[in-house]
Formats: sequence, structure tokens, C-alpha cells
Amino acid sequence: MSAVGEIAGLAGSAGSAGSAGLSPAAQAEAVTLAILDDLRAGRHRGVIVDSPPGAGKSTLVVRTAAVLAASGAPLMIVAQTNEQVDDLVERLSARLADELPAARIGRLGRTGYLPSARLAGLSNVVTASDVDSLGEPEVTISTAAKWAYVREGTWPWAIVDEAYQMRSDTLLAIAARFERALFVGDPGQLDPFSTVTGDRWHGLVWNPMQSAVAVLQRNNPDLPVHRLPVSWRLPRTAQDVVADAFYPFTGFRTGTGFGERGLVVPGPAESPVDDVLDVAATTGWGLLELPARHTMRTDAEAVAAVAQLTRRILERGTLATSGGERTRITPGRIAVGAAHRDQVVAIRAALGGLAATEGDADHPAAGSGSGAGAFGASGAGPGSAGWDGQVVVDTANRLQGREYEITVVLHPLSGRRDATAFHLEAGRLCVLASRHRQACLVVARAGIRELLDAHPTSDPVHLGEPVRFPDGWAANQAMLAHLATSRVQL
Repeated sequence: MSAVGEIAGLAGSAGSAGSAGLSPAAQAEAVTLAILDDLRAGRHRGVIVDSPPGAGKSTLVVRTAAVLAASGAPLMIVAQTNEQVDDLVERLSARLADELPAARIGRLGRTGYLPSARLAGLSNVVTASDVDSLGEPEVTISTAAKWAYVREGTWPWAIVDEAYQMRSDTLLAIAARFERALFVGDPGQLDPFSTVTGDRWHGLVWNPMQSAVAVLQRNNPDLPVHRLPVSWRLPRTAQDVVADAFYPFTGFRTGTGFGERGLVVPGPAESPVDDVLDVAATTGWGLLELPARHTMRTDAEAVAAVAQLTRRILERGTLATSGGERTRITPGRIAVGAAHRDQVVAIRAALGGLAATEGDADHPAAGSGSGAGAFGASGAGPGSAGWDGQVVVDTANRLQGREYEITVVLHPLSGRRDATAFHLEAGRLCVLASRHRQACLVVARAGIRELLDAHPTSDPVHLGEPVRFPDGWAANQAMLAHLATSRVQL
């Protein structure tokens, strides 16, 4: 269906969004049409879309942008990082080239901005460091930080991507630039980040440390909220685990069933490291548990175990199965996640030439992009034949939004004496546990559940401030309860 036809025939389909008997693709399509119908109707100044990991947020943004561009109304798109902006520009460029060949996309950058190599050859993309130099493109895209410096002009429509990761003060800075907006994000991911403590603002309605969506809903309780129902990234083995730990009130389904994806690990197991890999091939999860011990943050034994496990995935010739096809796991299809940058540096050093450098890890080809529009219901994902690279090792903050075939995670609470708010952040664990298409392997020292019992949730409840649930304590307990069934002791 063309973009013009899409916006003209939405009302009849919107009511089917809650149909329980639909296939994953049909259910996701029904919700998308309901979202577009709400936008077209103009009953509200904003529409909110919640999404589980890998549900196709970027696909929704690109599709909605094409529909709005076809209607003739100029559109601004707000993303949180330059990598997200370039990814959206590239995907929207391909869609508009097919549906609206005359349409132009304006990529707004910082002073002295030069387009990245993947944008430089796109004929329907114009780049500049100020709005006036872009002309009048149908779609203008930039980061929230750059939009905050745009002081003139208004757009009838805006799309805010990763809205839960945007601070409310940033939304306030750009709110005058648009009339109506679509806010798309994942409520289970990391909260907005700041190096400034927010204690002084607790309970205030204008608390700048709250997410843009939280403040938006607080001041506009009548805004419609839609939920994308299908994760196209996660395998069926991850559905109940991730939903129970991080989305207990909404849940979601995966686009594939049991057995449609999996790992094949050739050769016999030679050590506990191999054993946990075999367990993950069967269950989609694995916990390699080291002896209980309090350690420094860059635990040398844990780092070595992470590196050894990652190497064995490659040395054994592990194969990913999807849609009836088998593809060998190459280094670029693996991600290693940790909580701290010093842990990341130590793991990169332990992996040697297998690990991507920090600059390489920033490259969008390193597992970025997700959703049904990118890979289809069972899709090959970013690791299809011909895609290689090096193992990406990074923090949860920087892995957010990416996807890989296999992830290896150093648990944030491994070896710790205490459970701080940082290490109990539910969004951090959610990111680490939801980047994979096939399996997630966790490395941790024994004793985390006892640590959690010794540090029960005790955060103060501030009047006038929403309480987030599940909190990190509950999310960790839920995850560890499941991982106990896939545990191999080292």
C-alpha cells in the first residue's frame, strides 16, 4: 500500500488492534494503523507509542514520516544521538525514493558538520548546520541537542524517537518548534542520563531529570498510548523472561515461535565454558557462575571468563538458525556488555584483535537497527551472509538500540559488596538482556541473590513523583530466578 493510500484508509483497520487471534505480523500492523489513525484524526496534540525491545520503533518512525510527508505537511524528527539520526536518514531516504521521489530530507548537524560516508551519496538528502541552509525539505532530522538551538520556525508535525531517553528539560527546549507530535520509545530501557544529581528536584512537576514521556503524561493525562505488541528481535525463549522482569504490566510477544531460531554448536564440550554454551543453544540463556568472592570492579577472573566464552563461540563454529537457514556466527555478530567503561577496556584487552576499538563500536553497521521492517518476522538480522566485523564490547548505555545474534554479559552486580542504585538500574539490565536474536550468556560470581537480600529496596518515595516498577531489585531477582535453570559453575 502506498503512503497516500495508507493515510486515507486507516479508520476501518484501527479497531482491530486488540484482536487476540491475529498473527504477530497482523497484530503489529493493526496497532500501527491505529497509531496512524490517531495522528490523522488530530484529536490530540500528542500520541505516545510504547515499545518492547526490537519491536520496530525505527520502522514505525520511518513509515509514519513517509505518510506525513505524503500529506504535504513539513515534518521534524528528533533523535537522541547522531548514530540514530543517520540510521533514520538512511532508511527514510530509501523509502521516500520509492514512494515520493521528489521529496527531500534535511539532515541538520552541528557547525562544520560533514555527512557521514553512508549519507554522502544519497541524492534526496541535504545537509547543513542551520535550518535556513536546508531550504524547505519535507522532512528535517537532527538530534534533540541540535534542535534546542533552533530558535525560529515551526513544523506541523514532529516525531520524537527514543522519547523515554530524552530528559524533560530537553523537550521543553524544543516544544515551541512543533504543533503535534508522535513520541516513540521503550519504557523498559535506561532512564535519561545526567552527570548532575537530581535530588533538589524530587517531587517537582518540572523535574528536568524525568523522561520527556513521564512529564508529558503528567501534564497531559488524556494523551492516547499505544503499545507495539511484537518483538521481532528476541527469540521465543526470551519472551517470558524479559516480559516478566521488565514489562510485567504490558507484556509482549515475539515474532517467532519455539524452534524457529536457535544455535547449533558443533564439537564436544571440553570445559564448563563449553557446557554453558551448549545450555544456551538449547534454552536461549546461559549463566557461567564463578565462585563467590568480593572483587575489584575489573575482576580479572570474570574478565577472562567473558573473553574465553566469547572465543569459544567462534572456535567451535557456532551456527545461528533462522527461517530454516544456518549462518555461521562471525565476530561482528557478537556483543559483549558490561556496566562500566573500565570493565569494557579490560575485556577488549583480553579479546585482543577480536574486539572492535571504540571508534569501530560506534559504527552503525555494528548491529544497529531492528524491527520487522528491517528483517521481517524471522529475519536474518544484521549478521546476514557477508556481514562480519569484530566483536563489539561496550557499556549498556552505548549498546542501547543495537542487536546481535549472541550477547555475552558481565553481570553488573558480580563480585560486589553492595547494590547501589547504579548497579540496580532496571533499564541497564534490560538493555544487556535484550540485545540478542539467538542467545544471551551471562557471566557472574555466585552470591548475587544473597547480595540482593542484604540490600532490599529502600529508595525513598517522593510525593508527587511516579514510582517506577519493576524496580532494579525486582528485575534482578526475576532474571536470576530464571538464569538459575541454565547455570553452569566454573
